Amino acid sequence: MSQPQLPALPVTFRPNRTRAVLLTVGTAMFVVVSAIGFLLEGLGPGERLTFVFTGALFFGVLLLLSRPKVVADEDGVTVVNLTTKRRLAWAEILKVNLRPGDAWVFLDLSDGTSLPALGIQPGVAKEKAIRDARALRDLVEARGTHAG
Repeated sequence: MSQPQLPALPVTFRPNRTRAVLLTVGTAMFVVVSAIGFLLEGLGPGERLTFVFTGALFFGVLLLLSRPKVVADEDGVTVVNLTTKRRLAWAEILKVNLRPGDAWVFLDLSDGTSLPALGIQPGVAKEKAIRDARALRDLVEARGTHAG
């Protein structure tokens, strides 16, 4: 059985299409909502500022949703989800799961827990997510407790 071709480290897995859509929509929403605030007649400075703040809030939420990624390097994996960031040594990851119907990859960890890795999600680019999950699985098998 031949060894799979492992990606060069460091490697970052992230849903690029989803990220591009979120950042584009966020920017457009900020511009449009802010423009409406400045174009409406009869608004005071505080009301105009509220429109800008609302647009910035929309952009901030979409920016947060575009944050997830999984970064693999020589020492382990960093999982960045919406509001959390967790560093894992290779040996801590027992299995990489992306089952049919899963919204993202799950990592089975040596402490008996499972960690969602939102940086690999099949929503918009299913084939890319499957390739990324396989690459991460191959790295885990080559560098983790399975390595021998």
